[in-house]
Amino acid sequence: MIPPGAIAIVGAAETTELGVIPHLSEIGLHADAALNAMADAGLQPKDIDGLACVGPMRPQMIAHYLGLAPRWVDGTGVGGCSFLLHVRHAAAAIHAGYCSTVLITHGESGRSRVAAMPRLVEPGSLAGQFEMPFGPMGPPTLFPIPVLRYMKTYGVTHEQLAMVAVIQREWAARNPRAMHRDPITVEDVLNSRMIAYPFRLLQCCLVTDGGGALILTSADRARDFPTRPVYILGSGESVETPMVSQMQDFTSSRAFRVAGAEAFRTAGIRHADVDHLMIYDAFAHLPLYGLEDLGFVPRGEAARFVWERNTAPGGRLPVNTNGGGLSYTHTGMYGMFALLESVRQVRGTAPAQVPDVRISVCHGVGGMFGASGTVVLGRERP
Repeated sequence: MIPPGAIAIVGAAETTELGVIPHLSEIGLHADAALNAMADAGLQPKDIDGLACVGPMRPQMIAHYLGLAPRWVDGTGVGGCSFLLHVRHAAAAIHAGYCSTVLITHGESGRSRVAAMPRLVEPGSLAGQFEMPFGPMGPPTLFPIPVLRYMKTYGVTHEQLAMVAVIQREWAARNPRAMHRDPITVEDVLNSRMIAYPFRLLQCCLVTDGGGALILTSADRARDFPTRPVYILGSGESVETPMVSQMQDFTSSRAFRVAGAEAFRTAGIRHADVDHLMIYDAFAHLPLYGLEDLGFVPRGEAARFVWERNTAPGGRLPVNTNGGGLSYTHTGMYGMFALLESVRQVRGTAPAQVPDVRISVCHGVGGMFGASGTVVLGRERP
C-alpha cells in the first residue's frame, strides 16, 4: 500500500475558459488545460514522463499533440470518475518508480461539439441489448430508475430533492466561473421543465465545454514547486454493472461503498476528520447517495441532512463548493472538476473558500452507478 502522503499534486488548472468554447476542439481543450497545469507547477513538456487521459482522446494522441515522451501511460475509461482512478493509478506508478511526474488531462466539447467524437451505445453491448430496446438510452432516462425506488423507500419528497440544487446554486453564486449564479428556490426547481420524472431541468447537470489537468509527483519533490502541495492520503475504486437496471440495490451503490471504504481505510481517517466534500452531481440525487454510501449519514437520512442546510455555506459539512455539475460546469465527464475544487480548497485558493480545510474527500461516479472512485486529499503529509 502507498503510505498516506507519499504522493502529491503540484499542478492543477482548468481550461482558460469554461462554459461555451466554440473555438477549441476537444484536443485543444486537453492542451489548454495541460499547459495551464504545467504553468501552475513551473514545468515544461520535457519534465513530464507519465500521462493519463480518458475517452476518445487516447494517451498517444495527447502525448503526440503536447510533445511528450512518457514512460508510463494510463487510458482507463470508466466514465466521469475516470480521473479519480487516474490519480490512484498515477500515485501507484510514481511510488513504484515507473515514472516521476504524471500529467492527467481532460478536455470535452460537450456543448459546442467541436471535433467531438460520437457518443454511442453499441447495439451489441449489454445495455444495447437489454436496456435500450425498452426506451432508456441516456442519463436523464436511466438515472430515474433507482431514484424513484430510493424516494419511495425512504419517503424523500420532491421538495427535499430540489433542495440539493438550491444549495449548490448558493455555492455557485460565490464562484465567478460558475455558469449559473442567480439564486433559485425550491419552487423554482419544481416549476422548471420536466425532463424525465422525477427530474426537472434544474435537477439535471449542465452541458458545457471545458477541461482540466493535474500534475502529480513524489512528496519528496513536492516542496520544490511554486504552489502548495496537496497530498494524496488515500484512494479507492470499484465497478458494479454497466446496466442501471441490474444494480444490486436501487437505494445504494455498491461501487460507492467499496471505493469509499477503501479510500478511508488507506487514508487512515475518520468521517469527523473531513472538512470538505465533493460528490459528483450529474443529477440532484447523487449527493444523497454519496453522503450515505460514504458513511457520512445513516441510510435514508441524507435528504433531511441537506434540507437542514448542513451542506450549505456555513454548514457543518460543505459539499460541492464550486456549484457542482448542476450550476458550475459539466462537460459530460465531471470528475476532473470535482478533483480541482478539492485541490483548491486544500490549497486555500477556492473562490468559495471554506475556512481551514485540512482534509477534502472527492467522490465520483461513472456511468449510471457503474463505477466509482474516491480520493482523500490533505494539506499536510502525515
